[in-house]
Amino acid sequence: MATQPALAEQRHLFEIPDEVCYLNCAYISPLLKSTTQAGKQGMARKLRPWEIRPPDFFSTAGKIRSTAASLFGSTADDIAIVPSASYGLAAAARNLPVRKDQNILVLAEQYPSNYYVWEALARNSGATLRSVARPADGDWTREILESLDNQTAIAALPHCHWSDGTLVDLVQIRQHLDEMGGALVVDLTQSLGAMTFDVGLIRPDFAVAAAYKWLLGPYATGLLYVDPRHHEGEPLEMPIFSRKNAVQFSDISYRDDFEPGACRFDVGEVANFALLPALHDALLQILEWQVPRIQASLGQRTAVISAEARTLGLDVVDPARRAPHFLGIRFPTGLPAGLTEHLRDQQIYVSVRGETLRVTPYLYNTENDLARFNQALRSFV
Repeated sequence: MATQPALAEQRHLFEIPDEVCYLNCAYISPLLKSTTQAGKQGMARKLRPWEIRPPDFFSTAGKIRSTAASLFGSTADDIAIVPSASYGLAAAARNLPVRKDQNILVLAEQYPSNYYVWEALARNSGATLRSVARPADGDWTREILESLDNQTAIAALPHCHWSDGTLVDLVQIRQHLDEMGGALVVDLTQSLGAMTFDVGLIRPDFAVAAAYKWLLGPYATGLLYVDPRHHEGEPLEMPIFSRKNAVQFSDISYRDDFEPGACRFDVGEVANFALLPALHDALLQILEWQVPRIQASLGQRTAVISAEARTLGLDVVDPARRAPHFLGIRFPTGLPAGLTEHLRDQQIYVSVRGETLRVTPYLYNTENDLARFNQALRSFV
């Protein structure tokens, strides 16, 4: 990929006090001011329900499908609207066959939403759940490729590990699964919107992203990509708005047929008038910034922190093996007691995941934020 020009700081679009240094987007992002306003306006529509017409139950969802398709590199027909990653992953699990002599592949310490559903599927089908051990050098791809075999039914993977951002080369994984006849399910919650993703190259069977992190959306919203080969699959619910001509509210007959595409996998009451306008506003802003430029800009921020951490003798993953927007910092003798409290006392917010100090900046972070964090880390070490 060609080098992308960095974006200017975007803090003015968020309501973050100057004294707050929030380096924790992988935990939960702050909402944009405009997103909050869009949600308020959407909620206020129910003050005057007589002004809501049947097409209004479908219009914003349609806009979100079209906007989200640009992030996935797909068509709008491939996108379902879901409330969470676990919901989308459960839909994938329902539609991918697994025999008792097969295995399902996950990563060690993978986010629980992308573990529990596969553990249950393996238990109920008699298949084996195979966990790939964390590689000491951060090369998940090598370990995954060595763990795949002709009995692998599903590889359920992230684009980057949620604890420290270490990358998975999904293109290579997909190619090997093609040779072995396995399915690929991807959890993009910690990457979509901050890293480029191309379904044409990766070709997942299903890919899901909760929207409350790098998509800057409200909680309880998410996106599910469904490959066309699964469009006729079985949804978790039987949503009425996904049926043929469901917009004809005056027609009370039951409809067996769904509209074409992935909409049959939508959550019930998909027309949520408060959350969908907010989500759509956030997605439009991401598209305006352009994901490659977001990725480049966040990579510059993590590079500043990484350089300081290395100077202090701390361990950080090589940039070639981690997502640009993520930085996991490990200490030679383990995570020091009191570190997060030390940072929080200075209104510097990060996360601890296992033995990793996870630092995840965003476009609202300024040069001063990065300097404050580095100084605080230096004073503690």
